[in-house]
Amino acid sequence: MSTHPRKPTSRIQQSKTEGRKWGGLLTLSLILLSAAGTYGAEKPPLTVAVFDFESKDEPVRDLGPKLATLVGAILSAEPQIITVDRAELEKVLGEQELGLSGTVSADTAAKVGHLTGAKVLVTGRVFKAERDTVAVAKIISTETSRVYGELAKGGPATPVTDIAGELAKKIAATVIQKGDTLVAKIETPEERVAKIKKALGSRKLPAVSVKIAERHFGGPVLDPAAETEIGKLLQQCGFKLVDDNSPEKADVEITGEAFSTFGVRKGNLISCRARLELKAQKRTGEIIAVERQTSVGVDLGEQVAAKTALENAAGELAQRFLPKLSN
Repeated sequence: MSTHPRKPTSRIQQSKTEGRKWGGLLTLSLILLSAAGTYGAEKPPLTVAVFDFESKDEPVRDLGPKLATLVGAILSAEPQIITVDRAELEKVLGEQELGLSGTVSADTAAKVGHLTGAKVLVTGRVFKAERDTVAVAKIISTETSRVYGELAKGGPATPVTDIAGELAKKIAATVIQKGDTLVAKIETPEERVAKIKKALGSRKLPAVSVKIAERHFGGPVLDPAAETEIGKLLQQCGFKLVDDNSPEKADVEITGEAFSTFGVRKGNLISCRARLELKAQKRTGEIIAVERQTSVGVDLGEQVAAKTALENAAGELAQRFLPKLSN
C-alpha cells in the first residue's frame, strides 16, 4: 500500500467532475425526452399506393406488375412511407382502376386518393431502349396535382430486382423530400370553421340533430368520434344542435355510418383508415345532402389512430356538407 499522502482535490477539479456528472445526466434526460417526443416532432408517414407499371413492349410485357410489386415491397420498408396493400386496392377500386397503370393522371389521382386514403400514387412504364430495360415512374399527388418523375435502367443482364431497388430508392427520396408539395397544407380547426362560415354567409341556420353509427374492427364504438366532430363543427359554425331530449325538434337530421380499420404498423406508429358516409334530411323527408369521405389517422395507439382517422374524415367532409344544410 502506498504511503504517499493523497493530494486534496481542488475546487476546480471538483467543479469539473460535478459538471461532467450533471452534464451526463442532462444529456441522458434530453435523449429520453427526445425519444418520448419523437412522434410529435416528426412528420407523420405519407400513404402511398403503387399501381402496375405499363409494359406494352413484347420483351418486357410481364415486367409491369412484377416491378410494381417489388417497388411496393421496398417502399413498405421505409419508416416514413405507408403503402396501401394490393388486396385493399383491388377491394376498393376493382381491377378496372388498377388497370389504369401508366395512364393514371393528376385528374384521376384525386378520385383514387379519395377512395383509398392515399396521398401519393406511384405508377409508370417499363420499356426497352436499345438493349437497356428502362423503368420510368410517375409520382402523383392526390391533393395538389403535383407530378414528379424518376428513372432507373439496367442492361441485358441486370436483374429486375436491381432496377426495382434503384427506382424505389429514388421514389422514396422524392416522396420524403417533396412531401410538403405532395400533400395539401393542413388546415387548423380555426381555418376550417372560418371557411365553412364563409360558405354559409348570412343565411338562416336550421336546428340540426346528428346520429352516426360507428364501428371499429366489427365492434360498436362507445364514444363516437365522427359524431362528436360533426356536432362540434355545427356548434362552432352557429347551428343549433339538438337531440331526442331537446324541447326543440330538428329542422334537419344528419344520419350516417362510419367505420375504421387497422392499416399497418410502422415501428411504434400505427395507421388506421376510416370511411364516413352522411345523409342530411329535412323534417319533411326531403334529402338535401349525401356525402362520403375516406381518411387516414396515425398515432402510437390503435384506438387513437382510429379515432383520429374518423375525426379527419369528418372534418374534411364537413367543409362540403355543412353549407348544404342551409339551402
